[in-house]
Amino acid sequence: MVNGRRESISDRTGKTVSALVAVVVVAACGLLATVPELRLAVPLLVGTTAVMVMVLAFLLYRGERGTLAWPPVMILGIALLLRLMFVFSPPQLSDDLYRYLWDGGNLLRGINPYAAAPAVVRPPPELAATHALVNHPQYVTIYPPAAQVVFAAGAACGGSLLGIKSLLVTLDLGLCALMMVLLRRLDLPVWRSALYAWNPLPVLEIAGSGHIDGAGLTMAMGAFCLIFGNRDRASGSRWRPLLAGALLAAAGLVKLFPFLLAPIAFMLLAKRERALFAAGFGTALAALVLSFMPHLANGLATLEVYARNWEFAGFGFNLLRRTTGSGTTARLLLSGCLLLIGVALYGRLLRILQRERDAITARRRAIETCYGIALALLLLTPTLQPWYALCLAAFLPFCAGPAGLVLCWTVFLTYQVQIPYFILGEWIENPVVTAAVFAAPVTAGVLGRMIGGAGGISAGRMKAGCVSPPS
Repeated sequence: MVNGRRESISDRTGKTVSALVAVVVVAACGLLATVPELRLAVPLLVGTTAVMVMVLAFLLYRGERGTLAWPPVMILGIALLLRLMFVFSPPQLSDDLYRYLWDGGNLLRGINPYAAAPAVVRPPPELAATHALVNHPQYVTIYPPAAQVVFAAGAACGGSLLGIKSLLVTLDLGLCALMMVLLRRLDLPVWRSALYAWNPLPVLEIAGSGHIDGAGLTMAMGAFCLIFGNRDRASGSRWRPLLAGALLAAAGLVKLFPFLLAPIAFMLLAKRERALFAAGFGTALAALVLSFMPHLANGLATLEVYARNWEFAGFGFNLLRRTTGSGTTARLLLSGCLLLIGVALYGRLLRILQRERDAITARRRAIETCYGIALALLLLTPTLQPWYALCLAAFLPFCAGPAGLVLCWTVFLTYQVQIPYFILGEWIENPVVTAAVFAAPVTAGVLGRMIGGAGGISAGRMKAGCVSPPS
């Protein structure tokens, strides 16, 4: 009887805490949604998102001990509510969305978006307002072919900011649902999807600013869901690796990051499936690229300009450039470091897959490798825009560690440049902020590993800044 009462009290406490977590997350987003100009409220933005991330860390801590849980419908419902708070507002922290509408509108009119830079084009009346707001109009679009297809679909939804943002939010909610599917296939609790669904980063960067990254991540997550499908079902098994390859190629042609995951997907497949995966990957890649030829070369020229000259919030890049006296040398060194880390992570995964007999454990290690690749990329890139961290946030439900959670918040610190830029038109980067964006997740990862090594995580283990469930 006493044990029954204790369990009843524990259940009521867990439900109360679960409700409070959801209320705090919704209230924090609601506060930000009432701010008329976020560029003038960066301290509030940073502080409020910090509270949300601390709540997510608490969610992870209590959830791993079985004291918190939410049904999938509730997680998706709250995720939708958070995004609805921002989807109707014009973008404030970034103006990339106007380029999306310009590219998509041109494609709908039968004009190759890579044909000419906006600055040398006289816009049609229906695109004149959008044309005036396109950033860097002297450059041809940098966004890859599959992104152009998404832009066109968004532009077809009324040709408005609301239309394209609604499409991107729908895809982002689809990403949340696919995470739940993948969590089940990895024998992980579905409540972990809240680490992304309720994270301020996708809410503000996709619903708020309308960034395209979530669309590519949705396709990549769909590819892994297909790869991790039930192998006991013979029906459709032949098409699964083919479609997975096509989806992953399309994901990489939205934002390039998913291309780094292709070797991981390839290694996970059985030998007889790899040819089908490669066929799907190559066919989708060729179809999308050839559709925009020959003008796609102009977009590659813009990509080269970006790779050579763009820089923002890259601590490692700034440090190496001061040391070597050359931005080019700094970029080459960072690229070399990323290549070595990638080879090491791929090699380690290959060895694990060769000796691991349990399929679930092998798949979890593969997702950990995706997380590690994303983390290394963000720490080593010369240009770290806040929305770039979405590639890491997408893997938090599977591999949530202190380094990833902290980095998905510290990128908001870089928005301090918006204050002088909005008032004075001057882009002034603070080196202290840049150092903090790098140092905070690294420190959190090191401390987490030390605590994990001492047995501080009871439901998982800390490894490379990542909490993974026991095998």
